[in-house]
Amino acid sequence: MRAPAPAYAANDGTIDAARAALGGMLLDAVDKVGEVALHVRREDLYDAMIALRDTPGLAYQQLMEIAGVDYPDRAERFEVVYCMLSLTRNHRLRVHVATDEEKPVPSVTDIWPVAGWLEREVYDMYGVLFSGNPDLRRILTDYGFRGHPQRKDFPLTGYVELRYSEEAKRVVYEPVQLAQDFRTFDFLSPWEGAEYVLPGDEKAAAAAGGPAVPQAKGAQTPLTADQIRKADAAGAPKESPKASSEPYAKTTADSTADTGKGSAEPDAAPKPGDPDVVPTKAGQNQ
Repeated sequence: MRAPAPAYAANDGTIDAARAALGGMLLDAVDKVGEVALHVRREDLYDAMIALRDTPGLAYQQLMEIAGVDYPDRAERFEVVYCMLSLTRNHRLRVHVATDEEKPVPSVTDIWPVAGWLEREVYDMYGVLFSGNPDLRRILTDYGFRGHPQRKDFPLTGYVELRYSEEAKRVVYEPVQLAQDFRTFDFLSPWEGAEYVLPGDEKAAAAAGGPAVPQAKGAQTPLTADQIRKADAAGAPKESPKASSEPYAKTTADSTADTGKGSAEPDAAPKPGDPDVVPTKAGQNQ
């Protein structure tokens, strides 16, 4: 049977051990929602990572992720967050470093080579510089991309767009041109209608000056539902009831049981008293 995984280590004593190992390199330590976050001086990041990896009781051997955060209101608007894992203690830790657009963060590629790709991603998305990275270039965006998409002040539409040009027979970059202007909506119910006259409603006015009725059911109109119903009722042709010349008129409510239809002998002569036999004025059956 394989040995069970080590129990997840609690945060008890982690901050005290980190303070003892980092000393003046540590700016602040926070234990919140079950996670420990260490805020380290930017210039001392490399030495702090070595201490967190090699100090007994800490032993954060593995770098899991490097993420970026943008706080535009701060003087140093960017935070680089390092997610650490201790394999022997089964415990996780976060290391935070603050910087701006010009001050570079020391690279940790000499400690964890995987940091090369992770630092390139933070540089591409936020524009954070890393001193000591041997290959600091974009990794997610295309060649010639302008700006850094994860910054809070980056426009949602971007600065340039690319398309295939039939004239040049290649992909070209052009400034962003929106297909149409942004429209405003009043969020009124289409059944109640807007206060303004929509294009095309003027054609629905009656030729004799009657109330305007939409040309098709469900079309947008400034009229209310009650006005449309009255206009439909006024414009509908009136049919006069047709008088029946027969003394007995069958209605839709009549059934074969009521009329006597469906007898077993359809060719038999009618007998007096049958429901289908209508008496005439002369008193003879017809």
